[in-house]
Amino acid sequence: MRLSHLSLRSFRNLGDQAFAVPSEGFALVGDNAHGKSNLLEAVYYLETFRSFRGARDRQLIAFGYPFFRIEGELTSPEPDRGGTRVAAAYERSTARKKVVVDGVEVERLGDGIGHVGAVIFSPADITLVSSGPSERRRFLDILLSLNARGYLDHLQRYRQALERRNVALRRGEPPAAVSPWNAPLLRHGSAVTELRLDWVRTYERSFRATYEAVSGGASAWMEYRCSFELPNSPPSAGMAEESPGVFVAAGPGRGEVAEAFEDALLRSAERERRRGWTVVGPHRDDVFIGLGSPEEGLDLRQFGSGGQRRTAALALRLVEGETIRQVRKRAPIILMDDVFAELDEGRSERLLSLLDEQAIGQVLLTAPKDADIRLRADTLPRWRIRSGEVST
Repeated sequence: MRLSHLSLRSFRNLGDQAFAVPSEGFALVGDNAHGKSNLLEAVYYLETFRSFRGARDRQLIAFGYPFFRIEGELTSPEPDRGGTRVAAAYERSTARKKVVVDGVEVERLGDGIGHVGAVIFSPADITLVSSGPSERRRFLDILLSLNARGYLDHLQRYRQALERRNVALRRGEPPAAVSPWNAPLLRHGSAVTELRLDWVRTYERSFRATYEAVSGGASAWMEYRCSFELPNSPPSAGMAEESPGVFVAAGPGRGEVAEAFEDALLRSAERERRRGWTVVGPHRDDVFIGLGSPEEGLDLRQFGSGGQRRTAALALRLVEGETIRQVRKRAPIILMDDVFAELDEGRSERLLSLLDEQAIGQVLLTAPKDADIRLRADTLPRWRIRSGEVST
């Protein structure tokens, strides 16, 4: 699928504008602080209905306006596959978000996500590697909500049970008031853990190969680390082709994760009572990223250079694109927000070569000047932006 049309109303500083988007994409050129990133933010908002920069919805409304609205039309290069129209709006006074897909308002936001098939590359991605575990959990949660059937529902139900359980613990309520939340916590938390484990084990080899390709030969690896001990398991067997959207990796069997989680929950009861919150579960897990080989065990956060951390973040985004290709059977739309300005020459060239080799689709990128356009520099139409006004 490709984005063929985009219309905006009172979104950030972009005001009211509409564009026919070329099938190959575009390169948006303009000085900093004129709104380049805002345009990519609008496109990605239609994928997840949240800002990739962490802004609240009310912060996306243009100054002095009561609401914003974004609408995108996606078409397939294959005429018989048709297209999709996605629209999202948010009103300040009611704090209401409305999402419409092909003319029908969705009952739950989760029913409308994932139609764009976009991957966003941003200089801020370095926080995926350099920050704490919450950033990597968030990365997994978004990726799997978009690409693994049932994940978002399990995640939401887990969070609901966790919140209610933590309230009971903070209040110092007796075990009889805490234990009713154990069953939903275990059921949905185990499903979240299993899908995260499956994805990491399925794509670890690809992450490692991608990191090596961009770095020029240096190695890195990733591993899912639970807050409770899991049965020993071999490396991933890969994703089952007959079940797109379901990751099936060699590892703990369905049920073993739940048993291990339940055992850890029972053993942590005294710690929970003292601290007043649930101390084990997927809300405490991490994706560990190491340098060199697993035998060396070097934490990239602690021992990696800035270039190595950026390379790992790029590898995560590239593997995210690979997930879209395999699960959704389509080339991802690549959104690149002035990415090459943060990379040295060698990594830039190797990233370009890797992107040229991969089956990426439409490319929408930003750059402060024409000379900074590296990807598909000879084929992407040049758009300009000044004070939020886009000229095509």
